[in-house]
Amino acid sequence: MNNKNNRIQVFVISQQPIFLRAIEQVFVEVDDIVIIGTSSVNSDVLRAIDNLPPDVALVDLDGPSDMALDLARKIRQRSPNIGVVVLTSNPDDNQLFLALKAQAVAYLSKEVTPEQLVEIVRRVYRGEHPINEALTTRPKVAEQVLRQFQELSAKSEAEAIMSPLTPREIEILQFIGQGYLNKQIAAELGISEQTIKNHVTSILRKLNANARTEAVVVAIKQGLIKIT
Repeated sequence: MNNKNNRIQVFVISQQPIFLRAIEQVFVEVDDIVIIGTSSVNSDVLRAIDNLPPDVALVDLDGPSDMALDLARKIRQRSPNIGVVVLTSNPDDNQLFLALKAQAVAYLSKEVTPEQLVEIVRRVYRGEHPINEALTTRPKVAEQVLRQFQELSAKSEAEAIMSPLTPREIEILQFIGQGYLNKQIAAELGISEQTIKNHVTSILRKLNANARTEAVVVAIKQGLIKIT
């Protein structure tokens, strides 16, 4: 039951050994989560993650945060199925915006409680994007994201899409726009739910979207799908 393969696998990245130790202690008695590796921010991290991909990567932004954010972005680009959670001692609007651009799925203050961190990891594993909730309490960041999103949409109308969606991905996106869940789409198309999840991951990456709703909006603006 507590086999590693049945547990949420987490990789932790930080320049601070004491932080790595503290995170290990948080999860040591959590039955459904296991830490499969830790590392400082360095060039070997990506290779380690490629060799043993976790479900969730916890990235500490303290220290050279630009390096950590760049690492978070590269992890998401190389392995879109990995949920990247970033943590910081000094949360601010600009850093949140950069975390959104890096496609992190959660942005947390290090004042988060162990119980809250465990629950965030579980939510990320389920495919949720808690980072979007931060926008409701940070109107300046929401405006910044919206402005960039509008600029991206305007640019997309004038240019070809960099990574065109396949006909199957467009079909799945149409279902998402109609409110279908992955399980329902799988039943409609006669394919596995895991295959649907893989397609959704590809769709989000190609449309540079952090969430299904954002992907639908981008697709509508680009004329890829129509919602009736």
